[in-house]
Amino acid sequence: MSDPQGGYTDRALRPYVISKGRSRPTRNTIGVETLLIAVSTAHDLPVSATREERALLRMCRRLLSLVEAAAHLQLPVSLVKVLVSDLVDSGHLSARSGVPRAVQPDGQLLQEVLDGLRRLR
Repeated sequence: MSDPQGGYTDRALRPYVISKGRSRPTRNTIGVETLLIAVSTAHDLPVSATREERALLRMCRRLLSLVEAAAHLQLPVSLVKVLVSDLVDSGHLSARSGVPRAVQPDGQLLQEVLDGLRRLR
C-alpha cells in the first residue's frame, strides 16, 4: 500500500500481522465491557508474543476493560478482542464479563423495593 509521497504504509498490513492473520477471536464471550486482569502464571509469554500482547499484559496488572485497553494501545477493538482471546486461552489473562441481561434484577421489583423503603421512614 503506497502513500502519496511514493513510500509504503503498513496500516492495512499491521493489524493482520499483529493478529497472526485472524480477524475473529477464539471466544465469542468477550465484549467491549469485559474486564481484564493479568493472571500470575509460572510461564512467561513465548518469545513469539507481539509487543502489543506484552503491553496488554502490563496494562492488565490492574483491572481494565477491553475498550480501555484498545484505547491505550490505539488499536481497533476487534483486533484487541483477538489478542485478549489468545491471552485468555494461554492462561495469561482472566476475562470477567458483566452481568448477563437475564440475571439482572427486574425493574418492577426494584421499584417495589424502593417504594417499600420509602414507606419505612
